[in-house]
Amino acid sequence: MAMKIVAECISCGACEPECPNQAITAGDSIYVIDPEKCTECVGAYDNPRCTEVCPVDGCIVVDPDRPESQDEPQAKDA
Repeated sequence: MAMKIVAECISCGACEPECPNQAITAGDSIYVIDPEKCTECVGAYDNPRCTEVCPVDGCIVVDPDRPESQDEPQAKDA
């Protein structure tokens, strides 16, 4: 799965520099995550960095529209 930033985003930008895959960019009103680049930080960190640094609880969630097996995020990073 990829992560997704929801409407509660306050556009603080804390998540963007933390993404090891450069999957996070500024959108029109909130930051967005490119699901093709997002690996949920599998293999790099224990937890997604974006969720660790985001000051808004529940702002960055697993995208329910992008189901992936455990191996798929690692394959994106290869």
